[in-house]
Amino acid sequence: MSRKYNKHKCRRDVYRRRRRKRAGKKIAGAIAVILLSFIIIFRTSSQDIQSGFSQDPGDPQTLGTGTPWNLTLVNRQNPVPEGYRPNLTKIQGGEQVDERIYDPLMEMLEAAKEANGNQLPHVVSGYRTEGEQQRLYDNKISQYEKEGYSETEAKELAEQWVAVPGYSEHQLGVAVDINGEIYDVYLWLQENSYKYGFIFRYPGDKTQITNVAEEVWHYRYVGVEAATEIYEQGLCLEEYLNL
Repeated sequence: MSRKYNKHKCRRDVYRRRRRKRAGKKIAGAIAVILLSFIIIFRTSSQDIQSGFSQDPGDPQTLGTGTPWNLTLVNRQNPVPEGYRPNLTKIQGGEQVDERIYDPLMEMLEAAKEANGNQLPHVVSGYRTEGEQQRLYDNKISQYEKEGYSETEAKELAEQWVAVPGYSEHQLGVAVDINGEIYDVYLWLQENSYKYGFIFRYPGDKTQITNVAEEVWHYRYVGVEAATEIYEQGLCLEEYLNL
């Protein structure tokens, strides 16, 4: 009896050990699945969070406009897209521009220098914050009020020269005001800027469309292809985009 008992006992113990081993494997497998699920969820969440900060802030595709960054329209009717933050770089003189226009801008200024008696044009205004735009806007209104215009008249006159804060191309970082030592620089820019992707943004004969008085110093980057078509067809940016 004792031998049979011992045999049965041994078999029972082996069976129990195997069952415990199988159960242990199942528990370990379940834990592994749970841990893997947590890892996947965590990574996905982290990527979502990072994508909110790492997306190219100058790419309107991430802002829902569906328009290439270089053709983003900002005027009296179209504000700077919400959340738009250009990637800025400094240029000579301390002004800043979107880093994507730096090289063509430098090439254009150097070419203008060579073509105009070695007189290098200077960028006197590039990217502006909304606060800087507000200051310029307020100062222009104040200037007209001091000349005797009413507040309403002063605003109307000021807006022909200075954009309302939030509606200025300068806030995109792709527009520059250029100071030429001689007036011929401006004539050269009007005829040659398109080769570098820039357009004479506010021609005098387009004021009824742009709602901005002629600014011979203001140039806007749109890319060589668009700039060439705008130049050859005699359009302003609004007309080109409507096409």
